[in-house]
Amino acid sequence: MTDAIRLAKHVAQMLGCSRREAELYIEGGWVSVDGQVVEEPQFRVADQSVLLHSDASLQQAEPVTLLWHKPAGQDASLAAALPWLNADTHAADDAAGIHLLKRHFAHQTAPTPLETSASGLVVFTQDERIARKLVQDAALIEHEIIVEVSGDIAPNGLKLLNHGLTINGRVLPPIKVSWQNETRLRFAIKAMQPNQIAQMCTRVGLSVVGMKRIRIGRIPMSKLAPGQWRYLPAGERF
Repeated sequence: MTDAIRLAKHVAQMLGCSRREAELYIEGGWVSVDGQVVEEPQFRVADQSVLLHSDASLQQAEPVTLLWHKPAGQDASLAAALPWLNADTHAADDAAGIHLLKRHFAHQTAPTPLETSASGLVVFTQDERIARKLVQDAALIEHEIIVEVSGDIAPNGLKLLNHGLTINGRVLPPIKVSWQNETRLRFAIKAMQPNQIAQMCTRVGLSVVGMKRIRIGRIPMSKLAPGQWRYLPAGERF
């Protein structure tokens, strides 16, 4: 039995490369031990079979952005979402072409909060530029939300929803609201505040039964099933 050594040392010896290059291969998800990908350079190996993927690259992994379809009733925080973010819930039709790594689920921020009762698109990102844009440009980025309602709307209710309501002493800016069918309203809203849509609906005689966010800026939720996630492809912008 050979004494166990760090995987990074083993890979460096195996490839004749530097220890740092070995670490980059491992952290990039290009090294497998007995057929299982290992991303931790400190992992210890002895007599196991260690292989380098044929497509291995020394390029450091770029920060990624995850698009998640939050189920209704699920907290939208990263801590609550982490059990959902794994290979099993990764959308099979994800066309981003990004090599899935465990490190993609670490050091994420959640700049697009969503009420627990609502479902729909939530963004988690490691990219500080994207996080900053979603927060600082909130007044410019439109969120499309489908709202299931019950009750009878006031005679001028739809007009008021578009513009004319005041909440907590603040006159709301113009919002695009239209009927999608007899029980569903489509809101195109910017800088949405917590519970804002429910308060707006109450003012015009409606009760909110459910809400689903289907788009943030130019990024749609697309065909993601509840609980599934996909990567934001390079080149796509909110």
